[in-house]
Amino acid sequence: MFDPSKIKFRFASQQDIPTVVEFNKNMALETESKVLDPDILKRGVQQALAKPELCRYYVAEYMQAVIGQVMITYEWSDWRNSTIWWLQSVYVHPDYRARGVFRGLFQHIASIVKESQETGLIRLYVKGSNNNGQSVYQTLGFDSTGYLVFERPV
Repeated sequence: MFDPSKIKFRFASQQDIPTVVEFNKNMALETESKVLDPDILKRGVQQALAKPELCRYYVAEYMQAVIGQVMITYEWSDWRNSTIWWLQSVYVHPDYRARGVFRGLFQHIASIVKESQETGLIRLYVKGSNNNGQSVYQTLGFDSTGYLVFERPV
């Protein structure tokens, strides 16, 4: 029987690369119907783990298996004179969804943010059609900002 009190939250390590790659691949397919290039994805995760100044992966571990993840990236806000943490690459293994895994990851990250006193805000973006994700984020106190995200390849 699943016991959420036994979930451990930690930084991802080099040993987690295969799982993080798999979770990112699954997340892109589930949320955006995108098939990611596995070689590029693996190199991207390796870079992420090698350069914590760019981003950090946090994972949820249960019974010595990673069951969820969140990547944090950073944005400086001159308006707030503080750093904004962006939650990205959010994924929970399907067998553990709706069991508090993401809530636990988020609470772990929020406690780190609160202690640091250098971060004034946590943000994330979510695909407009991802109603389940939006519902989860709203239950954790996130509000829609009304901003649209634009992008352009260079």
